[in-house]
Amino acid sequence: MYRTQFAKKLMVVSALFGGMVSITACVQYPTERSGVSDMRPQISFRFDAADARLGDARVLVDGLDSGRVGDFVEGRSSLRVLSGAHVVRVVSGSAVLLDERVYVGDGVARPFIIK
Repeated sequence: MYRTQFAKKLMVVSALFGGMVSITACVQYPTERSGVSDMRPQISFRFDAADARLGDARVLVDGLDSGRVGDFVEGRSSLRVLSGAHVVRVVSGSAVLLDERVYVGDGVARPFIIK
């Protein structure tokens, strides 16, 4: 008699446990997708693409060479900088094509026109 009662209790507990497992297995926990936007200021340039001298001119930001003007064409790519005041200079050989002090804040896209 003791074995039959134990067996019945064991079957009930097993059935309850199996039911709980099957119910919780069907639950999908909510997920959240998070992304980080790059809100750094952007600097780009407008210039006559037919003039190869302008495309090959060097961009200096705060005295540091940051690449060619052709690498930062408005609408295609931009130079990301830290928020704050900067001196942007564009030089081609010994000629200074642009020398401007500018303040750019987070989320700002600032184009410069080079002639």
